Amino acid sequence: MNNRQDVWRLADLLQRALFLFERAGIDSPRTDAELLLAHCLSLSRTELYLRAEDVVGEAQAHSCLGIFERRCRREPVAYITGECEFWSQSFEVTPAVLIPRPETEILIEHVLARDDDFYQQSKCLDLCSGSGIIAIVLALELEIELITVEISNPALEICRRNCVRHGVENKVQLIQADLTTCFLENEQFGLITVNPPYVSRAEIEAGMQPEVIEFEPILALDGGPAGLDLIRRIFSSLPRLLAAGGDFFMEIGADQGPAIKKLLENSPAGDIYEYIDIIQDYGDRDRLVHVRKRI
Repeated sequence: MNNRQDVWRLADLLQRALFLFERAGIDSPRTDAELLLAHCLSLSRTELYLRAEDVVGEAQAHSCLGIFERRCRREPVAYITGECEFWSQSFEVTPAVLIPRPETEILIEHVLARDDDFYQQSKCLDLCSGSGIIAIVLALELEIELITVEISNPALEICRRNCVRHGVENKVQLIQADLTTCFLENEQFGLITVNPPYVSRAEIEAGMQPEVIEFEPILALDGGPAGLDLIRRIFSSLPRLLAAGGDFFMEIGADQGPAIKKLLENSPAGDIYEYIDIIQDYGDRDRLVHVRKRI
């Protein structure tokens, strides 16, 4: 690829990015072009157009072109910029953690829908915390303290930095462990949230978007043959970990609702739950399971 040009204006760089991204088959070429150029030049997306005729220095232009090439190789925008927006907040992300998806905000919405102070009076737990988005948003919105559990030390470090970024390092306790193995038999929580690896092995082998399968951590994606391996382990601990009257919220795959409801209803402890709801996202796809334990 020949990137030689004597003078680069902002408008030229934007058009170059747009051309490259369209040719590479990027789904949102203009948005990505604006985000990456604005990031590289420390400008807002609006300023790109207000200053379209400004000339960019040779070193800066070369840096921008290098970033465009990374995106053409399908590296996600969030990993290039090092941050992603979730719940109108900015979070640090690296290839050690999954990039937050907008669909996960549905879990937050349903947690916040409880209209009493039960969570404020309970211990709260977030499993498979990754970048920490769920625990941090809940700590901010509900002013509660939470324990987060993550098996990956690099992911836990990103979570730690995000806690500091959002000023909740004293509200969120981080534990490196394999799911619930770190808790005593009598330890219970009034709120448990989890966004586990739930992608089936078949989906992975069939091929996913290059941005996902080539760059995001497989440990946070692979849920086993049917995508239920870790979910079954979580369910085995749920009866003892969830306090009476407590809520369990877990993000699930779009085709997993019936299987997950059956697992819970047919478990030896199935009658201890007041209800088991499968909640759809805004595209009418299964996205969340909500369980409440009887008092």
